[in-house]
Amino acid sequence: MKLEKISFKNRQGHTLSAKLELPLTSPKLGYALFAHCFTCNKNLTAVRNISKALTKSGIAVVRFDFTGLGDSEGEFENTNFSSNVEDLEDMAAHIREHYEYPSMLIGHSLGGAAAIFAAARLPQLKAVITIGAPSQPEHVSHLLRDNIDQILMDGEALVSIGGRDFKVKKQFLEDIKNKNMVPILQSIKKPLLVMHSPQDMTVSIENAAKIYQSAKHPKSFVSLDGADHLLSNKEDSLYAGKIIAAWSHRYLSQN
Repeated sequence: MKLEKISFKNRQGHTLSAKLELPLTSPKLGYALFAHCFTCNKNLTAVRNISKALTKSGIAVVRFDFTGLGDSEGEFENTNFSSNVEDLEDMAAHIREHYEYPSMLIGHSLGGAAAIFAAARLPQLKAVITIGAPSQPEHVSHLLRDNIDQILMDGEALVSIGGRDFKVKKQFLEDIKNKNMVPILQSIKKPLLVMHSPQDMTVSIENAAKIYQSAKHPKSFVSLDGADHLLSNKEDSLYAGKIIAAWSHRYLSQN
């Protein structure tokens, strides 16, 4: 695997940080963009393990930090679901300009929902993969339930997520409330792989069922049995990566 660091400015003028992992084999099957989970970053262990499995199979992977997270510029409190989708679009445009058009999007948790919405705006994609994704972006509001009243009353609140504090503004809640994934799923008409753990305590398996039912064929579902939401166990994330690699080869090898 060869690693390249990438930085580029999004439409808001913020410099976003990314890493491009290139397979040693040639020619490459294509480029995958990886959208990380809510308040996570590109260096999450599961993201790195899945990327490693893909590069071993000949797929280049771009993993990047959304605005205000990881090494990317901007303030998290001023971002929302819509800005995440825009970041994905801007990342795709940068890769298209400097390398080639991305072949597929992979999204983990809320990043999976963002990948679905972005896919509707990227017609040349060949495949979309979600991992532990909610069936509606508004699902993430349950992580904020203890602070929602304060957010609505004061316009913002400091929220603890995963042991870290993040400022969340009312505009974030308003943004996710107005996003309906069902018509998006019905419109993208691209091969879709839905991956989810029955033991996911953060985003229940029922979300995967709703995504699968709403999507058009070709679509596939793989159970990540025994895994937690963040795929904390190395074996679980490597397994997910190998499955994604095997499934996507069918579509990336098509002209």
